[in-house]
Amino acid sequence: MNRDLIVFGEDWGGLPSSTQHLIRLLALQRKVIWVNSIGLRQPRLSLNDMRRAWKKLTAKKVGSAAAISIETPDNITIVNPTTLPAPRTEFSRKLAANWLKKQLLPIIKKHNLHDPILWTSLPTAVDVADKLGAESLVYYCGDDFSSLAGVDHDTVSEREKELINKADLILASSETLVHRFPEQRTQFLPHGVDYSLFSTPAPRADDMPYTRRPIAGFYGSLSEWLDYDLLDAVISALPEWDFVFIGQACERAQALSKHSKHSKHSNVRLLGPRPHHLLPCYSQHWTASLLPFADNAQIHACNPLKLREYLATGTPVVSTPFPALSSYSAYVSVVTTDKEMIRALEEAQFQLRNEQQQAAVKPHTWEARAEELERWLDAL
Repeated sequence: MNRDLIVFGEDWGGLPSSTQHLIRLLALQRKVIWVNSIGLRQPRLSLNDMRRAWKKLTAKKVGSAAAISIETPDNITIVNPTTLPAPRTEFSRKLAANWLKKQLLPIIKKHNLHDPILWTSLPTAVDVADKLGAESLVYYCGDDFSSLAGVDHDTVSEREKELINKADLILASSETLVHRFPEQRTQFLPHGVDYSLFSTPAPRADDMPYTRRPIAGFYGSLSEWLDYDLLDAVISALPEWDFVFIGQACERAQALSKHSKHSKHSNVRLLGPRPHHLLPCYSQHWTASLLPFADNAQIHACNPLKLREYLATGTPVVSTPFPALSSYSAYVSVVTTDKEMIRALEEAQFQLRNEQQQAAVKPHTWEARAEELERWLDAL
């Protein structure tokens, strides 16, 4: 009989993370209690943080798909706990852990979990790891938290050290991350791809530019880890192109848009976030997909989901270099300067749908990743 799961991850919904992709599949044969984000930094007195805090406080504490308006498999129960994000002192850590325990134990008991495994993608969950009746602990590491923007680095790094010592199994999403952990307890689990979704022809999105001009596109978090100096130079040099960006935009990303007071670009469109299942309606229909990452520690450790999704569409991919790209470098135009990116984009206009790059990612589905993961979980 498969062991059930208690999962500490990000808030369920939105663009699905690797954890959500994997847990959806694991939940086909086991019950899952999914605990929405307990935080990686303490909130600040900002409007955005106050909105997040209010949303957490007013959310229904236990929800089904109907209760939280998110498509959720029947076997997954979503919990929205009230907690102290990233507590620092011993007193606040104990307080937060006992608070979480008090909220979660009745839910775990109600669902009668079978020999549960505790899975966490957040180092801050280490304080409650031995309080919920789980005999096995899995740490899924998808980021270098020591360089990740928007976290309390000192606090999270200390919790991660404790978590590494306690974990029975550590899963790392990139080879760079693998080398940080004990070899005998660590497995390399790169991201998968929803190959069917991204390779099956999809209708063109209504809000894509219809100018008959070539389009360079990107979707994902428009955060500080993108190389905005590079993008600014390329966009300025290609006024005959349209540049489409999908996702939540930071200030530097917003400054690229024609709607910004300080932008000189009239060929940039910031479309905002879009549901994951609609992304092929964009990426299959633009001329080239962009991965314009900055050169920093966070990117060195990343293994972006969108890389395999881009490749599955068969459209050209233009990217700055990063370690996880090496497996697919034969199918990607790797650039380091604005002149190289301009040249790669111009060449992309004359490239046809690339079936070889699609074949390269076709075996690496989320189903294949979950099947491998099942074997490791069974061995715990």
